[in-house]
Amino acid sequence: MTTETVCPVEARAAAEALCGPDTHLKLITNRRATTVWQAHGPQMTVAVKAGTGPDGAAITARETAAVTRMSAPGTVLAHGRGDALAWMLTPWYDGLSTWDVLHDVRAGTCQSPAARHHMIDLCEAVAALHREGWVHGDLQPSHAIHTTDGIRFVDCSWSWHPDRLAPSLLFRGGLPHLLAPELAQSIHEGVRPVAPSMSAEVYTLAASLWWAATGDWPRDYAHTGIAPGKVTAPVLRQIIGTCQIPLRRPYAWPDVQQVLAAVLTAPADCRRTAAELAQRLRSP
Repeated sequence: MTTETVCPVEARAAAEALCGPDTHLKLITNRRATTVWQAHGPQMTVAVKAGTGPDGAAITARETAAVTRMSAPGTVLAHGRGDALAWMLTPWYDGLSTWDVLHDVRAGTCQSPAARHHMIDLCEAVAALHREGWVHGDLQPSHAIHTTDGIRFVDCSWSWHPDRLAPSLLFRGGLPHLLAPELAQSIHEGVRPVAPSMSAEVYTLAASLWWAATGDWPRDYAHTGIAPGKVTAPVLRQIIGTCQIPLRRPYAWPDVQQVLAAVLTAPADCRRTAAELAQRLRSP
């Protein structure tokens, strides 16, 4: 087996046992003490995730617990935990992320019915997750994979369920630009653990679709004299939670962005559900 970075011995052995002889590891991501490889062999292809150091190991171990409890049996194919290491193997999902399937829309070359259907698919997948009582917690366009068998969520480290898995004290909310204002304010005020509600996640869903379809954050920071790239995440969360920042205009895709805007501007207790957002996007 070849590697581009050092894969834990136990994880490598588990991948070889599943994928077969001459298994090859391809590095996918390596950031914040967490590394992901694609392991491909003659028998199957799997994803290998390893977290190192106290936080990296704790986060990967928590994702193992989340995926085990929220997914179909057998989704976690193997896993292990040490003092400063945790790893897990899951099926490799063949498909493009929401970010990738909306590339042509973002580039301004296509606003096809197929693109809208991809957006609806994501909304319906989030709705199904919510019906089961789960909140993904860190919804982003790169964390949903569009496969022939439907949407598959990845990066589930911060997922939580009121009865099956408590929120994590390590979580700080994810991308500030996608946070619902009430959640940003709660985080800024020091409420821990960070536990996104389903309503807050629907805001993040709409913001994620806006970002993936346009390449821009939904809020027009420049309108209020804010340069988001020059402020820290805590300051940005404070701004989002306390300031009335207008949405970007003009709309590049009015039919869709008007639907998303209705979610992004609604009070938390009046937001549509993920299922209702899917239905509104489906309507001509």
